[in-house]
Amino acid sequence: MSAAALKAETQDIVIDEVFPHTAETIWKALTSAKLIARWLMQPTGFEAVEGNAFTFQTTPGGNWDGVIHCRVLEVVAFRRLVYAWKGGDERNTGYGAPLDTVVTWSLTPVEAGTRIRLVHAGFVLPRNESAYTVMSGGWKKVVRQLDEISGEE
Repeated sequence: MSAAALKAETQDIVIDEVFPHTAETIWKALTSAKLIARWLMQPTGFEAVEGNAFTFQTTPGGNWDGVIHCRVLEVVAFRRLVYAWKGGDERNTGYGAPLDTVVTWSLTPVEAGTRIRLVHAGFVLPRNESAYTVMSGGWKKVVRQLDEISGEE
């Protein structure tokens, strides 16, 4: 293992909130491409089916075209949705550096509604420092938007 690999550290983004909605209502917002476009980004080819590949398009940077390649890894209706989230280009440092992560949404019914736990795991630091910093704040906004969209029914 290289010295750089030994120094690398992995970080996860974790957001844990309780929403005043049923798990079924939140699940709809998590698994409808039309609704995902309203709280996150417009997905291309999304279906909540294990093995399904889909993409998001974000702002390109450097040698990276801005495409986030995703694959649905796990679907447990109204409880858990997991997908791979990969992007970047080997020639980029900072924004658009290679990113190979996993996004996990967990829903748990509680008295006040539903506990939603988002874990975006696998940011390799220092390589993904830029993505980790930007997405740490970004996911907080996205989760707030998810709450608003879920409330619309």
